[in-house]
Amino acid sequence: MELATLIFALLACLLGLAGLLKRPKPGLSGEDLEKVRQDLLAEIRQTRQELAGSVAAGLGANTVQTEQKLESIRTTMEVRLSAMQAGTDRRLAEVRQTVDEKLQKTLEDKLQKSFGLVSQQLEMVYKGLGEMRTLAAGVGDLKKVLSNVKTRGILGEVQLGAILEQILAPEQYTENAATVPGSADRVEYALRLPGDEAGEVLLPIDAKFPIDAYSALLDAYDQGDKAAVDTAAKELEKRVRGFGKDIHDKYLAPPYTTDFGVMFLPIEGLYAEVVRRGVAERLQREFKIVVAGPTTMAALLNSLQMGFKTLAIQKRSGEVWKVLGSVKSEFDTFGQALAQTQARLNQASSELENLVGVRTRQIQRRLRQVTELPGADDPAQILPADPPSAS
Repeated sequence: MELATLIFALLACLLGLAGLLKRPKPGLSGEDLEKVRQDLLAEIRQTRQELAGSVAAGLGANTVQTEQKLESIRTTMEVRLSAMQAGTDRRLAEVRQTVDEKLQKTLEDKLQKSFGLVSQQLEMVYKGLGEMRTLAAGVGDLKKVLSNVKTRGILGEVQLGAILEQILAPEQYTENAATVPGSADRVEYALRLPGDEAGEVLLPIDAKFPIDAYSALLDAYDQGDKAAVDTAAKELEKRVRGFGKDIHDKYLAPPYTTDFGVMFLPIEGLYAEVVRRGVAERLQREFKIVVAGPTTMAALLNSLQMGFKTLAIQKRSGEVWKVLGSVKSEFDTFGQALAQTQARLNQASSELENLVGVRTRQIQRRLRQVTELPGADDPAQILPADPPSAS
């Protein structure tokens, strides 16, 4: 504030001096002006010195105050920065501890879950290995079973019986049937087909399973040996042709049976191989044997089932006409009886009307004669008059 006042005073002096120098007063000589100028210069020097001293003192005081304020600010900032750093370090420590705890917990959970999954998978692997061992043992047992001709026949027989049971009714086929009269040979299954008035006709079905010849053919295919394939194929054809001849000679005896039989092969691949090599056509042409796999056997049985239903409908149609004729005659008799009943109902209705009408009126007339009294027109004769009052 003092510095500003001194600056304004110096400026005022300079302005006054400038005015005097520009406008000299009349009556003053050059010496007087010189003297005034010297005095002003001296006063200016003094004012400048005082101003310089004041400015220096003010600047010194301001510098000290500024230094003090800066020191106070620096001290305050250091304290606050220290406190902030301490708080930040504390928070960082807390955050680090929390993060470490969460990471540790998450890591433990994930490790535990991972170990659990690994344990479950290892357990499943152990179970799978056990099942594979069991399956391998079962495959070995199956090989042992299939190596026996009798057992292979039983396996095909069981599969054939399951197909028959699913499609046909129990009375439509028979098991272990003697199709040829006087023969001890029995076919595994025989369908009961409706025949003429003499009875039924049997359709022999026998299951065959040449698994050894078929396995040899598959092994030859895998090896890529053409000579081995031809040898195995010829062996398979020979076995299947022998089966067809056996069925024809043992189980076909028309008119007790159909003039053809069915050979059931329980594997689709075996059936396809037999058909592809033309063995099925030769069997049908030479021995009248139809070769069927699981799928074709089901289709054949479904076709026969539809034939059974058609034949049953044809047989029942005659019975239906007989029943309709009987119903017609009975309906005529029923119409006559109904007419007689209606006449009797009309007669009973007329008699009931006569009874309700005429008889009821006669009874009512008799009752009126009983209840009426003579002189009933005069009420005073029936009821006595009131006695006179005492007044």
